[in-house]
Amino acid sequence: MTALRPLALLALSLAPAATPALAAQPDVLPVKQIGLELARDIAMDAIEACRGSGYTVSAVVLDRAGNVQAALRDSLAPRHTLEIAERKAGMSIMSGIDSGAFRAARGDIRPELNHIDGLIVMEGGLPIRAAGSLIGAVGVSGAPGGDKDAACAAAALRKVEERLEFAP
Repeated sequence: MTALRPLALLALSLAPAATPALAAQPDVLPVKQIGLELARDIAMDAIEACRGSGYTVSAVVLDRAGNVQAALRDSLAPRHTLEIAERKAGMSIMSGIDSGAFRAARGDIRPELNHIDGLIVMEGGLPIRAAGSLIGAVGVSGAPGGDKDAACAAAALRKVEERLEFAP
């Protein structure tokens, strides 16, 4: 039994060195998450940008996990625009880029992705980043063309740019 003791000590002393990656992983992860007030402001700013151009739209902001954080439908926007806006934002969450840019780059898989719940490969979804981290996405639907939806979403993000840039 005494002969095993030095071997056991040697094994224990080498164990942490053999698994540094496992030891370095925290049990709880700090995650940047979009807050309700910011999500609400982005959705309303997108609707107001489209109103300024004469469009009635819906705007949906998803958090980084794809959950709805804010959803607004302008008074005369058709009800289906909420779902389309949510799915456009979902595309941006999944890809991490503008949904229109993804559509242009990956036309080869567009039909398949359109059959996945929560996704649609159309223009009008933009990722939301704070201090370099993806914290959510905004989707807009209802303007006459995805490029116009995307322009309203971009205008909303420009309006809160300082809040995003200097987020802790």
